[in-house]
Amino acid sequence: MERLKILVVNNYGQFCHLIHRAVRDLGMNTKIIPNTMPIEDILAEEPDGLILSGGPEMDRVGLCFDYVREVDLPILGICLGHQAIALAYGGHVHAGNKGGYAEIEIEVLEEDDILRGLGPKTTVWASHADEVAILPEGFIHLARSEICEIEAMRHPTKPIYGVQWHPEVSHTEKGEELLINFLEVCEQY
Repeated sequence: MERLKILVVNNYGQFCHLIHRAVRDLGMNTKIIPNTMPIEDILAEEPDGLILSGGPEMDRVGLCFDYVREVDLPILGICLGHQAIALAYGGHVHAGNKGGYAEIEIEVLEEDDILRGLGPKTTVWASHADEVAILPEGFIHLARSEICEIEAMRHPTKPIYGVQWHPEVSHTEKGEELLINFLEVCEQY
């Protein structure tokens, strides 16, 4: 795989630097950017893809709604980033029944580009303080668990993906594979 440039959008989550490190350790050129960076400045960086990090609360996602609607690049939303994608396209987010970080078994419903090789089940590290409750219209439901119906999703036509769990942490099985799958989408785009 060629060396790609991936921008990690900082949503003030505790794992933002781990995302950056995981992508860097895969040999990519990566940089953390503030979630207030204007779109034209993002495009001036000439990235191959964006990763929206997790974060503590939706009112601190800056310009993420604009990024997922207007930036024509592959985008992976993680945790809060996943929820921001859902809201930007008309989905619904609500408080989950289980807060805090925990090990969760995920059932892969569709092994698309991003979840290729992860199914039929995998164990991940996730917080469900908030979660996507209703898919945006037309979005494809990719994975579920016993505590959350929408653990992963994708846009119907654009390379925009969301996962509730954290592929960047060592507790997540096959997290590196998910990131590699996303990088392959970026390479082919």
